[in-house]
Amino acid sequence: MRLSHLLGTFLIISTPHAAAAHDVSAVPTLEVLTLTQCAAKPVIVFENGSRETFDTWGKVIAAVSPDASVFAYNRPGYGNSAATDQPRDGLTIVNALRSTLQRQGMQPPYILVGHSLGGLYVQLFARAYPREVTGMILVDAVYPGVVKRTEDFPLHTRIAKRLFFNRTVNHEIDEIHRTGMQVLALPWTNQIAVERLINAPKGPGAIPVDFGAFNTGKTVKDAIDALYPSARTTIVDSDHRMQVANPEAVIDAIRRVMPAAGAPGC
Repeated sequence: MRLSHLLGTFLIISTPHAAAAHDVSAVPTLEVLTLTQCAAKPVIVFENGSRETFDTWGKVIAAVSPDASVFAYNRPGYGNSAATDQPRDGLTIVNALRSTLQRQGMQPPYILVGHSLGGLYVQLFARAYPREVTGMILVDAVYPGVVKRTEDFPLHTRIAKRLFFNRTVNHEIDEIHRTGMQVLALPWTNQIAVERLINAPKGPGAIPVDFGAFNTGKTVKDAIDALYPSARTTIVDSDHRMQVANPEAVIDAIRRVMPAAGAPGC
């Protein structure tokens, strides 16, 4: 079933061995999807990239939800989630996510799966609350120091950002550099299993686009590699929306982390 078909539904499916609850709702203004399997831990938490909604994880969620509980949501200002006047820095977003998980009864331990900007947020979550996290999957993620301060973007990039992105996206982009500094300000524990999925398209039409917004070069790459020295890194011939173009790569990464996290079945 396509994940989009679940919008606005509440469905309970019972089998002799498991009970799965599908609940997509605004609680009170946040669009949330929870799939709960009895005694299936840890909870897999999906964090979307910029301008993305949780339906992009549809194939991944369908594959992993029989063996684990799942939480996905749309941040304020995305999908059917109402916009907010709260700051859009990473700590605000992470603490709001943690509160939502608690309200939904989704208790740790968590496996965090973050795409693009969502990858930066889950890095911050894992560092802020390391005892609650057993695994982290970074899907073509943003890393600290990669995106420049917005005031250092070229003029044409700043103009395009204001013209073509909505208020929520603009505010999140404006806070990326500060969120990266929040990540770096917290220590890292190698007790959390990390999978890094990096998009490296090989096709003739694969032309990288920069817009002058990114710091690049060997120094930046070395700094990123040093963040998670024990991480398993997988290069994927894909596009940036890897969970859509190559969902099997994300599914495999989650499954590699789940045994290390000791996720029991029902």
